[in-house]
Amino acid sequence: MNLISKYFVLFLLSLFIFSAPTSFAQEDSTKTIVYKFNIKEEIAPPVWRQTKLALEEAKEISADYVLIHMNTYGGLMDAADSIRTALLQFPIPTMVFIDNNAASAGALISIACDSIYMRKGSNIGAATVVNQTGEVVADKYQSYMRSLMRSTAEANERDPDIAQAMVDPRIKIEHVIDSGSVLTFTVSEAIKNGFCEGEAENITEVLELAGLSDYKIIEQELSPMDHIIGFLIKPYISGILIMLIIGGSYF
Repeated sequence: MNLISKYFVLFLLSLFIFSAPTSFAQEDSTKTIVYKFNIKEEIAPPVWRQTKLALEEAKEISADYVLIHMNTYGGLMDAADSIRTALLQFPIPTMVFIDNNAASAGALISIACDSIYMRKGSNIGAATVVNQTGEVVADKYQSYMRSLMRSTAEANERDPDIAQAMVDPRIKIEHVIDSGSVLTFTVSEAIKNGFCEGEAENITEVLELAGLSDYKIIEQELSPMDHIIGFLIKPYISGILIMLIIGGSYF
């Protein structure tokens, strides 16, 4: 093989190498992009930060949908309010898959999503505001939480009275809740009352129910630094750090 032939072969190989990724990229560009991240811990500053990072990345990659995989018993009201506000103002359609629990602050965040899907045996509700010992706090805080639940439900065309009944046991709704207890829905009850779009056992079934077939899921991947920051801003860790700083300043 002479020198010209060798160069010609190399040229053909280079064309193949550089054209292959382009063809794959074009193939992926035709798929519906679903950006997925998890909320599977107490709602607190680390989850709020994680959510902000997720929504920013979803916009950067021009995702078509954002999907939250949720399992939480709730958490702090301020962090939950920040997350629900970000979701309500987010320009990309949002979905949540409740994989067992969406209690308290988790219910508020779920209602802020455009679509709710629940796994068999899951629950949503019980959003009464309590303190760290589990005791119900003053009505001042309950009133604000009721308002948050109502306005969030209204924004996504869900029944605001049902939403606030998840906070206040005094609210009675015919054929929904009349026992004088805080409202919590099972899957079938949530579907019946417009607080769930369907029952699914996994993410694949969620996307099928959402009418998606040709899609690509991109999952959030937090860097080691993000994990470190998330750990440091946990309420009890930040409290210890503040005590150490105060103690160090004193000595």
